[in-house]
Amino acid sequence: MKPGALRAEVLEVDPAPVGATSFDPYGQIVKMLMPRAQSIAIYDRMGLPVWLNDGQDSPELHRLLQYALAEDLKPGDPQDGFAEAVDRDHCGYVFLLRDGSGHLLGALALLLREAVRNGGARPFDLVQSLLRPALECLRRELAAQYSIGDLQRSLSLRDRDLELLLGAAPDAGAAESADDLAQLVQGCVEHLGCAVGALLIPDKGIAICRTGAHTPPRDGASLLTRVHRPLLAWTQLQRQTLVANRPADAGPLASAAHRVLSCPVMHGAQRVLGVLALFKTPDAPEFDLRQVSIVELLARRVAYILLNAYDPATGLLTRPAFEKRAQALLEQSPNGSHCVVYADVDRLHVLNENLGMHVGDEIIVRVGEAIRRGLAPRMLAARISGDRFAVFATDAGMDAAQTLAETLREGLIRLDHIAGGRRVEVSASFGVARVGDGKRPLAHALAAAEVACKAAKDRGRDRVETYEDADQSIVRRYTDVTLVGTLRRALDEGRFRLDAQVIVPLNGAATGPRHELLLRMTDESGQSVAPERFLSAAERYQLAPAIDRWVLGRVLAELEAQAPALTAKRASFAVNLSGQSVGDADFCAFLEGALRESRLPPSLLSFELTETAAVANIVRAEALMRRLRDLGFEVALDDFGRGLSSLSYLKTLPVTCLKIDGSLVRDVVDDERSQAMLSAIVRLADAMRLSTVAECVESEAIRGITRSLGVGFGQGFSIGRPVPLEQVIGDPASATI
Repeated sequence: MKPGALRAEVLEVDPAPVGATSFDPYGQIVKMLMPRAQSIAIYDRMGLPVWLNDGQDSPELHRLLQYALAEDLKPGDPQDGFAEAVDRDHCGYVFLLRDGSGHLLGALALLLREAVRNGGARPFDLVQSLLRPALECLRRELAAQYSIGDLQRSLSLRDRDLELLLGAAPDAGAAESADDLAQLVQGCVEHLGCAVGALLIPDKGIAICRTGAHTPPRDGASLLTRVHRPLLAWTQLQRQTLVANRPADAGPLASAAHRVLSCPVMHGAQRVLGVLALFKTPDAPEFDLRQVSIVELLARRVAYILLNAYDPATGLLTRPAFEKRAQALLEQSPNGSHCVVYADVDRLHVLNENLGMHVGDEIIVRVGEAIRRGLAPRMLAARISGDRFAVFATDAGMDAAQTLAETLREGLIRLDHIAGGRRVEVSASFGVARVGDGKRPLAHALAAAEVACKAAKDRGRDRVETYEDADQSIVRRYTDVTLVGTLRRALDEGRFRLDAQVIVPLNGAATGPRHELLLRMTDESGQSVAPERFLSAAERYQLAPAIDRWVLGRVLAELEAQAPALTAKRASFAVNLSGQSVGDADFCAFLEGALRESRLPPSLLSFELTETAAVANIVRAEALMRRLRDLGFEVALDDFGRGLSSLSYLKTLPVTCLKIDGSLVRDVVDDERSQAMLSAIVRLADAMRLSTVAECVESEAIRGITRSLGVGFGQGFSIGRPVPLEQVIGDPASATI
């Protein structure tokens, strides 16, 4: 076979390069798995390097890659790659990466220091098996990059048609032009000469109907009422474009008496979100292939708008889309009376802690549904972030907006949500503010409504507060009562407690009971404060070392009292250290002194540092870890895998355990990429003789997958919920330990 034959095959598929995504994490994984690699290179399908270790191009690796491209290594060969001795001390390895159809995606090439002259080079199959998780991750990343590139090029090729279509639509006025979906439907109707156009997205409560110049809006609404159910049912079943240029005499569309062009609005390749339908009178020209192509393109545009403008969980607008459309309504009616309603779900963090994150997610979805049902025409609603929502009430005064907020509040109370066999009470605090004048009236109104919402929280929750310029009590309360003040008082008054969450072996190994210690805080009224809130405030105001000192003192005091019984059971408790404490030389000296003075058995206590904290202060982190290891204590790297930023430092950090970040574990059941990443981390940990713990194991399905991937230990709500530390260690014979 002539050199370049395989390159010609690749060119027929797509010569475009991969995107701008960094391949450094994948290169670092290979580097950790193959510590004797002198040179590592990742190539795209055209044989161009996209990542080189230390930025140095190896002529030998490039020569081996060109040889691989010239050879007829077809998919399905026993070895999709090869190994070749480069000289007496080095051996080169090339691994070709293909997609499911056998098309080349790229390649990984290594130059390993091997004793070739003494027959010490490792077989290709062995190296390939060691790198299999990394190769799979890299293959998926390349495939994803090419898929994204294919989509971008497809949209670019049809961009001129889209510009013509949107340019042909008349100026429909400020309010309608701000609504991308309504403008798109109107453009279809006018440009294609249709009598009626409709966009139906049931899950998001979107039903847009536009008519041509010679069709009364009432006739369009009547037509849509007759055919929308059978049209949606047919689209859900067939998942393809429907072109009916002859009015049907029978069947579900017989009542339409129009020519019909209907395109499904798809999410990916499987889920049908809705339908974009156009209708022409029988005497109008038929729908031709060009029009079908344009409408199919616009259906994709609708899907893109939905994914970017609507929150996938609640179907409400995202904050950017909300602000854009509200601003358009303000420009249309600058002298009108408009208000903003801001809502924050009460005590959602408590539900997350006690019942699991999935219950909180379900409640957010139901709150979004209740808000959407309570909207009047021309009102806008958005999920601002997390458990916070906003409503823009156009042409409504403060009294009307306050009535709306009260109606929404009462509707949430009536939600009958069942979780874990019991009813869960749902409520929210609301703030109402008037949209005033100025350069950024909407932003100021949102901020004012949020201030009023905070005041509603402070005054007992499940209530509505209004923001008035003359009501200085709200502003004063919002500015004076800050979380950092609550945090300082909690330190002074000892309003902290420690909970313990069990960590169990997933493979059934016989080990002593293990727990992670979790910090909890209550405010002056006895209400629990979410850890992410007070820990963030502690970091910002440099209070983390003081909190860590309190935690260490409490832990040592509690464990010393029961040390003999706990040691006999081989119990172990993990304490988290903050990034600020790691960087505080005084705290490190305090920690070492306290541990030496306590004379607590090292097996009874371990420490956890987050990946971010360790990498941010690598020198002090390494020094602290070595001090702890010299004293005999185990050290875990927490939240590992969140960014893979610590891979290059992992070989220098004396850790004994990797706690895999929950963002990878939560998606492991349905996300093959998460599975591949977990598998790669486990292989890496095994190679370095480190134990592994999967965080956020919140279901039996997650537990089963993580166990099958080789993760050693698990922690999460499906295994055990946090309980007070005193309950765990107070009774040495307790089953919890």
